Amino acid sequence: MNKKVICSSDGELYDAGTEELLEARSSCKDLCYEYNLLKPSMLVEQRRILDKILGSLGENAVITAPFWCDYGTNIHIGKNFYATHNLVILDAAPVNIGDNVFIAPNCVISTAAHPIEKEKRDKGLETARKITIGNSVWIGAGAIILGGVTIGDGTVIGAGSVVNRSIPSNVVAVGNPCRPIRSVEN
Repeated sequence: MNKKVICSSDGELYDAGTEELLEARSSCKDLCYEYNLLKPSMLVEQRRILDKILGSLGENAVITAPFWCDYGTNIHIGKNFYATHNLVILDAAPVNIGDNVFIAPNCVISTAAHPIEKEKRDKGLETARKITIGNSVWIGAGAIILGGVTIGDGTVIGAGSVVNRSIPSNVVAVGNPCRPIRSVEN
């Protein structure tokens, strides 16, 4: 099982090239590679590997291959979760995903960012900010969720949206940048 590694959670600078971080990412990538090579029918083996990769994974949670993440141990997923093909989670900071969340294909959840100042980037410095996704959220195809964002319970994020600020509960939000456009009617 991977050792828990949190590089940053509030946007502090850190060196992504340390031996510890390189080793942790390499170990996680090997597990993701192994996971992605399994046959779709190998559900027990899939769960075994996801339990090794992720910090926690609730009951009835499914991630359809391919799936990639950086460390894995910073990712906590609730029950009845479903993500279809090509989910990428860059988890240098914590990523907390609630129950009954659905993620469409080709989505990116990225806590990681790079400094604007080229001198800091050239030194390999990065930042990361945590991401929280509430319960009963649906994220449309090709959406990108960036660090520092909280998505409230019951919200729908439209396909292709770039979520760079927090979105309240029970709304439909779309666009680049993503913004609420209406309430969700129950």
